Amino acid sequence: MANYDIQRLLDKVIEVQGSDIHIRVSRPPTLRVNSRMGIMDGPPLTPPDTDEMMKAITPQRNQLEFKEKGGTDFGMAHGDRGRFRVSVFRERGHVGIVLRLLPTRIMSFEQIGLPDTVRQLLHRPRGLLLVTGPTGSGKTTTLATMLDYINMNMDKHIVTIEDPIEYYHPHKKSIVTQREIGVDVGTFAEATRRVLRMDPDVILLGEMRDLETIRTAVTAAETGHLVLATLHTTGSARTVDRIIDQFPADQQEQIRTQLSVSIICVISQVLMPRKDRVGQIAAFEIMIMTPAVENHIRKNETFKITSTIQTSGNLGMFLLDESLFKLFREGKIGETEALEKSQNPKELREKMAAFKTASGEADGAAAAGRK
Repeated sequence: MANYDIQRLLDKVIEVQGSDIHIRVSRPPTLRVNSRMGIMDGPPLTPPDTDEMMKAITPQRNQLEFKEKGGTDFGMAHGDRGRFRVSVFRERGHVGIVLRLLPTRIMSFEQIGLPDTVRQLLHRPRGLLLVTGPTGSGKTTTLATMLDYINMNMDKHIVTIEDPIEYYHPHKKSIVTQREIGVDVGTFAEATRRVLRMDPDVILLGEMRDLETIRTAVTAAETGHLVLATLHTTGSARTVDRIIDQFPADQQEQIRTQLSVSIICVISQVLMPRKDRVGQIAAFEIMIMTPAVENHIRKNETFKITSTIQTSGNLGMFLLDESLFKLFREGKIGETEALEKSQNPKELREKMAAFKTASGEADGAAAAGRK
């Protein structure tokens, strides 16, 4: 057996400011730091190693779920140094583990880079606010920032349904009720069925993962609650289409009408390594519900949403590629990273080329002026 101690490995992730640690048979532990994977020095892990590590950190109920279903997820504290989101799974007959280090400090709107427009939307008494993006794009961090703002500034009852709980929110000006699937309530569906009986003002759904959860979210938004939720989509138009496509064909016209009046904002985000310093940075797309967007959704013309966002900058809206170009122009991300995340790489590449040409000409003129 290789001599690895799981607690020391967790210390190492925190020390090097990593984001994840991968535990696999036939390979030493691997850390992800600043989006790059790096193998630790040491012998490859054996099946007894990974099995022992799993048992050392996995609660009994999750060990049972792992045995029955081949996988389990949970949150865990590493002393007072940090919290990790843990995924335990079986691969090629062996135990595999991925642990993600969660930020211990909830960030401000300014630190995340969210515009003030979003802060204003959190004062709405009802509606559906969606944060979307691929896995690992920082959606949970963005939602934590929003909840913390509400908690600090408004006297509300906030109810969260999470699997697992990642950020703990102490009671501030609001009362916060956090329910974890498998610990406080059996299933996501059960939790969403009961949430409206708990006198909530604000509801956070960790993920709109099925038709029943989507129905609950839309109904709650219509009946006087502010609902925050996530989806694994990129782009506002795709997000709306994904929700509608979850419904049977004979119900899609009705859900289009409901969404057109219940959605207040869709935030799409991606996360990239920074170019200017160590760390990561998010780029966003912001769609705010306006009569024009409402009309596109109701008439099944979601393909027109992108052009509406593009021409509505004065209302606080902007496309993901605009955000990527701004970060590139400011020297915060590299060209490759921006193009990888772009919705329209060809157009973004042309804008970048024009910017570099203009910058080169400006530098040349400045140099000539100094001679």
